Amino acid sequence: MRRRDISAATDASGWRLILGTLISHVTVDSLPAAMHAADIAVQAGGSAAAGHLDIDLSGDRVVLRLQDRAVGTVTESDLALARRITAALADASLRTTAGDGAVVAQTLEIAIDALDIAAVRGFWRAVTGYLDGPHPPDLPPGALIDPLRRGPIIWFQQMDEPRRQRNRIHLDVDVPPEHAAARIEAALAAGGRLVSDAAAPAFWVLADAEGNEACVCTWQGRD
Repeated sequence: MRRRDISAATDASGWRLILGTLISHVTVDSLPAAMHAADIAVQAGGSAAAGHLDIDLSGDRVVLRLQDRAVGTVTESDLALARRITAALADASLRTTAGDGAVVAQTLEIAIDALDIAAVRGFWRAVTGYLDGPHPPDLPPGALIDPLRRGPIIWFQQMDEPRRQRNRIHLDVDVPPEHAAARIEAALAAGGRLVSDAAAPAFWVLADAEGNEACVCTWQGRD
């Protein structure tokens, strides 16, 4: 499925496509309310939610994630689940959203530059306890995944020659497209600088005052 089609099918109902996953927040006022919202989502998904739906609970929100874990991306089944879950929550006067002013839907990546990826990948797999893919569609093959799918994805970027003038690990922060500009502006206002927008809107490269880099990424510009 094309990213733009997934986004078009789900944005209006409060889901956002981020790094091969549909993510939505449901704001609540207590942990029991979060448990109730999560139960509604589980019941709406039924047996079809197995291998697709993940849920995080806290006292102020429920975070819903949909992805076909067998293939590492969003499928038609996930779109159907998003519709069912959204409708069931709406019947209980609960709303799926892309987050609020304090917390928006996002995913964090850690990219490690390497001359010999095969020589370092096993170390990072062992030291983190992470597992092999399937890798998200926006990343190169060989990404490592948190077995609980909560920690940042780790992936490896091929270097052509040793590079001493910059760091070899940088952070990628994946956000909904409508939040990218604000995140970039905040980083620049905090003393950062724009290194490159050549790949925008897929990603913008930023750096802190000492040259350490981070990319603000969206799904756009990748189809």
